[in-house]
Amino acid sequence: MTMNYPYDDFLDHFFAGNTAAASTSSCGYSLNDGSLDLDWDCDFRDLIESIMGDEGGLMESESSSMLQGQDEICKSVSTGLSVADGVYVEEPKADESKGVRLVHLLVAAAEALTGADKTRELTRVLLARLKDLVSPGDRTNMERLAAHFTNGLSMLFERGNVLRPRQHRDGIHDYDQVDVISAFQLLQNMSPYVNFGYFTATQAILEAVKYERRIHIVDYDIAEGVQWASLMQALVSSNTGQSAQHLKITALSRATNGKKSVAAVQDTGQRLTAYAESLGQPFSYHHCKLDSDTFNPLSLKLVRGEAVVINCMLHLPRFSHQTPHSLISFLSKAKTLNPKLVTLVHEEIGLMGNHGFLYRFMDLLHQFSAIFDSLEASFSNANPARSFVEHVFIGPWVANWLSRITSTADDAEVESFASWPQWLETNGFKPMEVSFSSRCQAKLLLSLFNDGYRVEELGQNGLVLGWKSRRLVSASFWALCESNQ
Repeated sequence: MTMNYPYDDFLDHFFAGNTAAASTSSCGYSLNDGSLDLDWDCDFRDLIESIMGDEGGLMESESSSMLQGQDEICKSVSTGLSVADGVYVEEPKADESKGVRLVHLLVAAAEALTGADKTRELTRVLLARLKDLVSPGDRTNMERLAAHFTNGLSMLFERGNVLRPRQHRDGIHDYDQVDVISAFQLLQNMSPYVNFGYFTATQAILEAVKYERRIHIVDYDIAEGVQWASLMQALVSSNTGQSAQHLKITALSRATNGKKSVAAVQDTGQRLTAYAESLGQPFSYHHCKLDSDTFNPLSLKLVRGEAVVINCMLHLPRFSHQTPHSLISFLSKAKTLNPKLVTLVHEEIGLMGNHGFLYRFMDLLHQFSAIFDSLEASFSNANPARSFVEHVFIGPWVANWLSRITSTADDAEVESFASWPQWLETNGFKPMEVSFSSRCQAKLLLSLFNDGYRVEELGQNGLVLGWKSRRLVSASFWALCESNQ
């Protein structure tokens, strides 16, 4: 059983009556909203000028060594070339030179904000200078990327104690739902980033439940539910008469995410139910509210003979951040459901090891520079749709990650996110081999986009989407070990 490409116009049908053209969006934005009025003749003037100088003279600290070799970030987001690709630019253009200086300023601001010798006044001045230099509407990728990182750092600065553990906000719900859905559709047309995880996981599910009469998917974070529209289409194409497979989806929501999150899960259920009816797919939807991060399998409405699938999406466009403790607790309890398959999709951000905040910060810059580079290959900065997607998705995405890595409570968290395979293999799960069909589906999806995208195998049970030399997102598949069944 496989999905068909291209996937027709199911997104238009799925969101019928809920979308509006991005060009008519009600949202407006400006980087300089609430900007600071500063006297540049203050004591920090010489420091700022030294950071912006050709040598990028930073304070002698960990950041000095961190910046060595980071010019490739600017080259990547400005020209599409990087040192990792084996291309060296001997004399950077003016835009690239400014990009290098912006990276220096960003790292200095991040270190002043979170370092051992952090000073609030220095942070304020550095961020204000960055706001003077960049805007989300700038013409170069590096300037736009720096603008989003500046906004993210500014949000942390305004919160005061950035090293205090906190509940992460669900940034996407700060926007009108019409804007969110419009931007979501645009992003799917621009990049395979979202659909790679959706389609790869969905293909694995189809193969795992091919001969099952009843399918019960427990979705850890359902968001808009777009992933399941393609699954329904595939089931309908294979279902005939009395052999039609019944699909049930249980979506989890958490009280800690607020009323908007709960309402969004309920709205998703209404859309999925209406879409299933339009296709003639037997379907039921359940909403499981968790009062805390503790998942109780008894709260699910199980039916004898159901094939249970656990679906965990930990990547864009999900901003309702859940800690590794939450997911570990969920998977540990979900084992009692004897799931036929567990799908796990997460961002490939190299946060393993105790490297400290600056290492993580530079890794985020590398990650998002690759994403901007990939978008530039298909949509220029001048494209209004590109700006809209950056505003609604990428801006909150950057801010969410910055918030996550600046908390000391997240030291273990960021390492856990990079080591999910190890945790699963040592806690009663075994790898499920990626099928030939899944590999073909992934490569077919990538063929619809720019040649810079690639897919590689991750062990025997995973696939990774990359842009040139940078890994972006991975999907892996698991089942319970024989001893647990």
